[in-house]
Amino acid sequence: MAKTKGGQGTPATVALTKAGAEFTLHPYEHDANAQAYGEEAADALGVPYERIFKTLVAETEAGLAVAVVPVAGKLDLKAFAAALRGKKAAMAEAAKVERVTGYVVGGISPLGQRKRLPTVVDASALAFETIYFSAGRRGLQIETAPGNLVTLTGAITAQIAKD
Repeated sequence: MAKTKGGQGTPATVALTKAGAEFTLHPYEHDANAQAYGEEAADALGVPYERIFKTLVAETEAGLAVAVVPVAGKLDLKAFAAALRGKKAAMAEAAKVERVTGYVVGGISPLGQRKRLPTVVDASALAFETIYFSAGRRGLQIETAPGNLVTLTGAITAQIAKD
């Protein structure tokens, strides 16, 4: 079960707890001036960039979809669209993403979103015993097995990240 400190529940942690998945919460001091939230988390927690994953939301022909990629790379929009059996994708507007997910940019978790969106997790996640991603709030990361993320989001895995 979870290793947490009191008062840190988010929809993402609730989803993991409800599923009985093991996870650890890693709080850190968020810098309000930070622009690269994933890199900030990696640096604050001393975790390699390859193990911290960012949650991005893009528009596809079928609607909004979630991409989970390492902060060390960028989302390959063409590969992402292809993984969802589409032809193209473009990054969604921040205000729309916040409205649909219920999270603020920089704290968007792939878990516990208001509306369950199709999700693609970069295949590199499967190389690690555990990965980190936003717990749904800036300054708070979840560490769990990548299989937990894939199962709870109903995600597919594909090579969607590029350097």
